[in-house]
Parts: sequence; C-alpha cells; structure tokens
Amino acid sequence: MILDLDGVSSYCDAFVICNGTSRRQVRAVAEGIIEELRASGRRLVGVEGLDACRWVLLDFGEVIVHVFDEAMRGFYDLESLWGDARRVDIPGVTQPAPAILPRRESPARV
Repeated sequence: MILDLDGVSSYCDAFVICNGTSRRQVRAVAEGIIEELRASGRRLVGVEGLDACRWVLLDFGEVIVHVFDEAMRGFYDLESLWGDARRVDIPGVTQPAPAILPRRESPARV
C-alpha cells in the first residue's frame, strides 16, 4: 500500500507499507527494496529494525518504506493512524486485506 502524505506530513511525501509472512521474508523484502532503490540512484538515509525483522523502516528521504511481519502490521495499523492520507492505486496490483491481528492485540514475542 502507498499512502500519499502530501499536505498531511512535513517530513516525507509518501509511506510504502507492506508485510511478509515470516521474519525471513520481511528481511528479504527489505533487502530487495534497498538493493533496487540504490540501483536506481536513491539514497538510503536510514534503516531501523533489520536485526529483528518484525518492523523494518527504510528511510529514503521523501519516501519511507515500512516492512512489517503480519502481527506488527496489525498492531500498529499505520493505514488507520494516517487515515487522512490518500491511498495510491498501484496499477496491476490488487491489495487484498492482509490476515492481521486487530489493532488492540499485542503481537506475541518470539
């Protein structure tokens, strides 16, 4: 999912929010994004969470990418938190509702 934060946030233009079904997949997705965006000339400003792979934040300046495991995505529910942001359609991609926990529940620690 992409949230257009123009007029909603002063520190970035967009959030990209996605999730993996395992920590290994979260790491692979995050590392793939880093590799592709660097190859296209984007500068990575910062990375958080790559060690635990529950919620990886990739800061590319005007775009911030959030890669969650399913439980953390449901717990933090950024889509609702940033409800004023416009959702950007991604051509050719259907966005099924992820199988996530309701926001109130705490993700289990493993």
